[in-house]
Amino acid sequence: MKKIANFISNHSKMIVIISMLLLVPAIIGYMHTKINYDILVYLPKDIETIKGQNILTDDFKSGAFSFVFVENNKATDVLKLEKEIQKIEGVNKVFSLYDVTGEVIPIDIIPDNIKDKLANEDSTLMIVTFNTSTSDETTIEAVKELRKLCKSENVSGMTAMVLDTMELSDKEITAYVIIAVILCLIVLVFATDSFMVPVFLLGNIGMAIIYNMGSNIFLGNISYITKAITAVLQLGVTTDFSIFLYHKYETEKTKIKDNKKAMTNAIEKTFKSVIGSSLTTIAGFLALCSMDLTLGKDIGIVMAKGVLFGLISVIIIFPSLLLVFNNVIEKTKHKDYLPKFDKLTDLIIKGKNIILIIFLILLIPSFYGNKNVSVYYKLDKSLPDYLGSSIANKRLKDEYNIVSPEIVLVDKNVKKDEIKKLVKELENQEGIDLVLSPSTLTNLPTSILPDELEETIDNDKYNMIIINSTYEVASDELNNQVDKVFNIIKKYDKNAILAGEGPLMKDLTVIADHDFKMVNYASILVIFILMLIVLKSLSLPFILIATIEFAIFVNMSCAYITGTTLPFIASIVVGTIQLGATIDYAILMSTKYLEERQKNKNKVKAMKKTLMSTVPSIFISALCFFGATFGVSVYSKIDMIGAICTLLSRGAIISMLVVVFILPTLLLLFDKIIIKTTKNMRGVIYEK
Repeated sequence: MKKIANFISNHSKMIVIISMLLLVPAIIGYMHTKINYDILVYLPKDIETIKGQNILTDDFKSGAFSFVFVENNKATDVLKLEKEIQKIEGVNKVFSLYDVTGEVIPIDIIPDNIKDKLANEDSTLMIVTFNTSTSDETTIEAVKELRKLCKSENVSGMTAMVLDTMELSDKEITAYVIIAVILCLIVLVFATDSFMVPVFLLGNIGMAIIYNMGSNIFLGNISYITKAITAVLQLGVTTDFSIFLYHKYETEKTKIKDNKKAMTNAIEKTFKSVIGSSLTTIAGFLALCSMDLTLGKDIGIVMAKGVLFGLISVIIIFPSLLLVFNNVIEKTKHKDYLPKFDKLTDLIIKGKNIILIIFLILLIPSFYGNKNVSVYYKLDKSLPDYLGSSIANKRLKDEYNIVSPEIVLVDKNVKKDEIKKLVKELENQEGIDLVLSPSTLTNLPTSILPDELEETIDNDKYNMIIINSTYEVASDELNNQVDKVFNIIKKYDKNAILAGEGPLMKDLTVIADHDFKMVNYASILVIFILMLIVLKSLSLPFILIATIEFAIFVNMSCAYITGTTLPFIASIVVGTIQLGATIDYAILMSTKYLEERQKNKNKVKAMKKTLMSTVPSIFISALCFFGATFGVSVYSKIDMIGAICTLLSRGAIISMLVVVFILPTLLLLFDKIIIKTTKNMRGVIYEK
């Protein structure tokens, strides 16, 4: 590392120029990385509901559909609008009741259970199907055109929700970065002794973020959640690396007059100090790849890359910026604003027994709160009520009682009598108020059926049965109903498939619950193994992970106590991110304690020196993490993003408090065990 550090210090101008030039391909990569706004595409490809969606897309050319409100009951106008919609690229079929009755026959001839789902006194409901899947670009563009014809609040469906998510997320994301930078800048002014150092520090991290986001082009696409939180998380997680290097550099300058030699030493010492914590942070993010819901892999890989790019930038680019712009930095020096922590250190040492009691008292309620926090899976609940898709979906429920349409695909070879029995059994299920199948349509009082309708629900491979459930998507009632419907259809055709938003969300619920457990176990195991290697101790990994896990429990308990219902993805990823991002606070303190303990046979004196040395760094690091995420949590109108950032900002402060107050108490309590189970510590002498 000495040679690399020396090369960086002696070629700072060249490194700055190259790093600037590398921004060009990174920006191009960033601009050409596709963003996915549909969470459901991250479900495993081999589950039945996804297979059903693929059949609907490939065989029925009905990969997505929308219910469209027409504020007009005149047959002539409705049929005219249908023709206009049919011209939109990506639209497959369009039909309404007037395709059955025409302009002359009254719609009263249609059975009430069907008529009430497609028309009322104030409006007519039109069904539009699309050739491609929900989040396909062609479908999204088609819905945009559809909204121009019919207004956004008159177009419901999953694609409309995806479109609203896309537009709102793209609108907000620049504000996320600006807010995070401003808040971090305020913190960094207090953390450093120059007004310009925070500018170069944030510029350095900004480059790392652009490199990371540009390299995402090799992944093909990333989710909108990943895009939204990556910049602020990377900023919050890697800022302390830069602060650490700057402080090392300033310390070395007091010993060595040559800035280049001072920087060489600072780079070498910084790398040794942060490599362990950066590896544990990377491991924490990569643990998300263990999720069956591949959104975890999406976030995990991008954030792990982000930490790696952040580490490389801190070791290579930031030192070069400090050397190149040394004169500017010196001219903008200011007094040290960071408070002294002498009184806090004394308080922690003297109150260690009280702190231990508080810790033990909080253990059980925090564990209970973490286990019982409420979670929601309904995707549109994450969006504001004023968006077009939210208004249309609510209206669909209120005016037509269409809540959760489901689709059954049955083999074409199943006999018609069996299909009729199946339909009858489904109709008798509580919460189902409409079952529409080819056999249902043949009973209509007219023999003339629209070709669009027949082609939509019937082909040479499958019979399609459309079910309307009155239960809310992702509710316990609907999930139970999905299980019952699944068992019924399998009696008539063992290869029958149940598809639609309701079954998809049921699968999402099951998979998310499994992922929540697996990702926590994976992150703890991976970080535990890494800490065994880095700390060379059998006891410290247990103590450190227990400390941060307690902080996570307290964080989640705050949501439970306040009655906050979290989006499912937040409950899955936050614990792992908080563990990976804040375990370095604990590593910093414990390694410093071991160092001081080797010098001092009195453990209390060793802890006092440890606290004086580490608390300022932990304090600043936590505040940067808090600043990067808190602004986004307040600003974002997308709860999927806002909730994650709320938990992370609160988690940063809780982790800081737990590490500063509780970890020292545990280190002192288990001092003898730590000494005996840690390499190179067995010769430490105890004070009688």
